[in-house]
Formats: sequence, C-alpha cells, structure tokens
Amino acid sequence: MGDAGESGRSAGQGFSRRALLLGGAGTALAGAAAYAVHDDLLRWWWRLPGRKKPRTDGAVDYGGARWVPAAPANWRQADRPDDYTIDRVVIHVVQGGYTDALRVFQSPLHGAAAHYVVRKDGQVAQTVRELDVAYHAGNRAYNERSIGIEHEGFVDRPSSFTAAMYASSARLTAGICRRYGFPADRQHIVGHVEVPGTDHTDPGPHWNWKLYLDLVRAELRRPAPTPGA
Repeated sequence: MGDAGESGRSAGQGFSRRALLLGGAGTALAGAAAYAVHDDLLRWWWRLPGRKKPRTDGAVDYGGARWVPAAPANWRQADRPDDYTIDRVVIHVVQGGYTDALRVFQSPLHGAAAHYVVRKDGQVAQTVRELDVAYHAGNRAYNERSIGIEHEGFVDRPSSFTAAMYASSARLTAGICRRYGFPADRQHIVGHVEVPGTDHTDPGPHWNWKLYLDLVRAELRRPAPTPGA
C-alpha cells in the first residue's frame, strides 16, 4: 500500500538518465544544472496567483472510474505535468480489500494515498487527481513523477490477481502512458518494491509482469479512445 510521507529532493529528477546520455562529467553537470533551473522556473511559474489549472468537482482522469476523494492530508496540490514531469506508474497491492484502501485513504491520519484503486472485478476508483502528488511511494521524487495504482488483494495469495483486474489495470496504465508520452516497459512501470528506499514488497512474487506488460502494450496498439468516452 502507499507509504506515508515524502523524502528526498526532486529538483534533479531524471538526472541519471538524461544527463549521462550527453556524455562527459562536465557536460553531465551542466545538463543537470540546466535541468534543475528549468524545473525550478516551472514550479515558480505554476505557483503564481491565478496559474492553478481548473478543477471540476467529481471529474476523473480515467473514464469509468468512481471519484472517491482521499483526505487532503494524504496528497498535495500540484499542476503536473507542468511543474513535475510524469514518467512512471507504480504498482501497489493493498494487503487488504478495495473498500479497506478507500477507507484509509479517506482518513487524514493515514498519511498516504494512491491515485487509483482497482478491485478484483475490474472496478476502478480514483482518489487523487493525476495533476496532484499522491503520497504513495515513500520517496518524494517518485511521488512527484509517478501515478500510483493500488490493487485489491494480498502479495502472498496468487488468487488475488484476477484476469478482470489485470485487464482493467492495464487499460488504466496504457491511458497514463499515452497521456504523458512514456513507454510501457519495466523502467517506467515499476513495483512499489523497486522504489528507492522503500521497505515494501508489493506487488510481490505472484504479480505476473509479463502478462501485465503484454496487456498494456496490446491496449496501446488499439486506437486511442475518444475523449470523454
């Protein structure tokens, strides 16, 4: 499940991949500095009065999702991707039921929430807007750059992961990949266990990564859905 709190600094997000591709230590440092300045300017711009993106009560980013808002203490307002680049999906497992996740995300004492929760039968709830930073990964930079998806069930129970859940979650992830322009691969779709500094083990050994990525890529080969559909 999502982690409480945030840690680390995000100004250099993407440095290891972007800067090192430029080659040479001096070039890498210059690239990192330029990226940090650009990132800080974007954040400053979107914090000016009147720069906040419009929000509609009850509106969802994924068609068919139920809007079940998390407590404001479990996320923070942002204007992504203008202030923070989104280039990750983090896969979580609740260690409990769908309603359990929704209940704790609505509690301000929990200190964490993911953007989405997927039920065994494929029902999807959205609890935090994709614009905003959900506290789900236990790592500030990852929270700022990612969308978190919780899945009903338990890491040690293979039966938790149903065909309906995989298919529904794959459609959700494919839409996120489309919206933010990143590939459906294991560098950009990761488990909570892979987040630096985490002590979580989800989605666990029974999560079928090959099946999941195949489903996400199959969705991406389909024509993009009509907005609002």
